[in-house]
Amino acid sequence: MQPGFSLSPEQASTIAPHVDHLFYFLTGVTGFFAILVFMLIFVFAIKYRRRSEDEIPVKVHEPMALETAWIGIPFGLMLIMFGWGAWIYYQDYNPPAGAFEVFVVGKQWMWKLQHPEGKREINELHVPIGVPIKLVMTSQDVIHDFFIPAFRVKQDVLPGRYTELWFKATKPGRYHLFCAQYCGTDHAHMGGWIVVMEPREYQRWLSGGEAGETMEQAGRRLFQQYACTSCHFEDNTGRCPSLRGLYHSQVKLVGGQTVTADENYIRESILDPNAKIVAGYSPVMPTFKGQISEEGILQIIAYIKSLKSPERMSAGK
Repeated sequence: MQPGFSLSPEQASTIAPHVDHLFYFLTGVTGFFAILVFMLIFVFAIKYRRRSEDEIPVKVHEPMALETAWIGIPFGLMLIMFGWGAWIYYQDYNPPAGAFEVFVVGKQWMWKLQHPEGKREINELHVPIGVPIKLVMTSQDVIHDFFIPAFRVKQDVLPGRYTELWFKATKPGRYHLFCAQYCGTDHAHMGGWIVVMEPREYQRWLSGGEAGETMEQAGRRLFQQYACTSCHFEDNTGRCPSLRGLYHSQVKLVGGQTVTADENYIRESILDPNAKIVAGYSPVMPTFKGQISEEGILQIIAYIKSLKSPERMSAGK
């Protein structure tokens, strides 16, 4: 990060310039009209002041063009602000396909992060420059908020569900990470760093230290440890549906509804399996609430994501 005083944090992601340009536009428009209104108040106070006790003001009929202008111009500027902001929100909300996933668990008062390769970090995240990074986040206790000012990205981290955040860093360096939602006594100390590295340097960091299980391998181990394989057969002959090709597929439920099998659906199926019953199956799956940690659930989800359908496996060859 650059030393010295600055009115705003350094721009260090692809979305940061877009957010700043919209902010400058909003500031410029509101500043212009604030100055204009105060100037007109001052001018009109002098020009139309009462000069005598018996003075009768002249009735003024404003032309229709002027009435239309001071309604139409603010309305047009509002539409520009809305459209511009909606475009930025859409870009910020939808991570690009193939984004590198990192799993985040917030708890009082620390951030626990894990890379797909199995590397774990606390209050620090190492990422390569120029690579889209998608964070899949949940909270172990209360509401937190993952905020990186230099990247202009911010997202609530909620207990009981997953939220997503993505960014693509454009400058190497160390950037502050904050929790932007009051979460208890030591909220002010719940922070950390995002370390942006060149790709080769990142690969050296990733391969350094003791090699451990990848997220997928850990998830497969937990899947077998909790005997999930005794019900979820790949050929759909078990008491529960096959999980191969499940992720991002459309699942038909009892009652005729259809849901998308995303991270939140899989998490709910592990902790509250009777909430959504798949059509053609009985509610026989037990709950694993209180038995598997948030990190363990994320690992199982990573394993289920790796179970490609035969069609996708053929397409990938």
